[in-house]
Amino acid sequence: MTLKTPASAQSAASLLTLDDVRAAAGRIAGAVVRTPTLYSTTLSQIAGADIWLKFENQQFTAAYKERGALNALLHLNEEQRARGVIAASAGNHAQGLSYHGRRLGLPVTIVMPKTTPMVKVMQTESVGGKVVLHGESFDEASEYARGLEQQLGLTYIPPFDDPLVAAGQGTVALEMLEDVPEIDTMAIPVGGGGLASGMGTVARALKPDIRLIGVEAELYPSMYNLLKGTSLPCGGDTLAEGIAVWQPGKFTSRVLAGLLDDFVLVSESALEGALALLLQIEKTVVEGAGAAGLAAVLSNREMFAGRKVGIVLSGGNIDTRLLANVLLRDLARSGRLARLRLTLQDRPGALFKVMEEFNAHNINIIEIWHQRIFTHLPAKGLITDIECEARDREQLDALVAALRAKGYDVSQVELN
Repeated sequence: MTLKTPASAQSAASLLTLDDVRAAAGRIAGAVVRTPTLYSTTLSQIAGADIWLKFENQQFTAAYKERGALNALLHLNEEQRARGVIAASAGNHAQGLSYHGRRLGLPVTIVMPKTTPMVKVMQTESVGGKVVLHGESFDEASEYARGLEQQLGLTYIPPFDDPLVAAGQGTVALEMLEDVPEIDTMAIPVGGGGLASGMGTVARALKPDIRLIGVEAELYPSMYNLLKGTSLPCGGDTLAEGIAVWQPGKFTSRVLAGLLDDFVLVSESALEGALALLLQIEKTVVEGAGAAGLAAVLSNREMFAGRKVGIVLSGGNIDTRLLANVLLRDLARSGRLARLRLTLQDRPGALFKVMEEFNAHNINIIEIWHQRIFTHLPAKGLITDIECEARDREQLDALVAALRAKGYDVSQVELN
């Protein structure tokens, strides 16, 4: 389904221009990293498309957000610089604003939702920002920040709904198309819409026939609802908290209405799988939002088949414990890690006989749990959960088949 129309495209072109982005590129040159755009042979083979990755997780603050933040800061007058700035952010805009604010000698206050991963709070403080935690969502944090803006006389710098910020983010696409002009499709993460607005403006101006696909998490389809006229529910705990926005930007939504060819939603399992693939194949760490573009391609193979696809790895700020959980869950989905549940008789040697089957199939046992009391079984029965590690799903399936052939009641504890 095509989103843009000639009328909406004309409107978008008047809101943000290629010249705006080029001016931003000149302004921020030398103060942000010109990250590489690299071809991934393995991901291309998996996806059935040529995959080019833009490593924005290699910025100093590990996210593209500092581009737009710096462009906005460089427009402040002397009085605004002296008073300082404030913003609401789930993390990456906060770090970019704090880092460049300190570098320029400006005081920066950041209001974050209480649900923000602690790694982002700590990193924001470490680069010079003063963090205030308020609310359960970005929108609640934003409302509070707007109140402080008036009380303290600060300048509010939005994380996405601002022409200067969007122009700064657009420099990502400027670099991508300079490095790889043959890219004919872009899968762009969308939260508030700043990155997609900036990148889309550049891409459409330089290559009018390029396909632009917006990507949102299934749990937060706010921009999708607005542009596609749907009313899907919005909310929940998403891995991609960087694009978890209840209310899309007013400015950015007008721009995107004239730019995007289509819009897709990605599931949590798709985000987890893409994140794990990037670490395993490209040896690069991304956060949930940073994996959204790849997740979209792998979940919509026909849409991207045979195309030259540019994907932005938009950020790499992920809590290490969460990263460990994602990787372990990916092992479970691939069949390399499993928890098997068996019903046994509570008698000597019962477990030993099961262990013989694991040994015969060369499958490693990690942990064993017995449950004798809280079961529906008779008193002489027990339930045993065995967490194990296999080479692949085929090896695991062979073990399960062998156990069932010997009369054991075996089931696998599945992930959602």
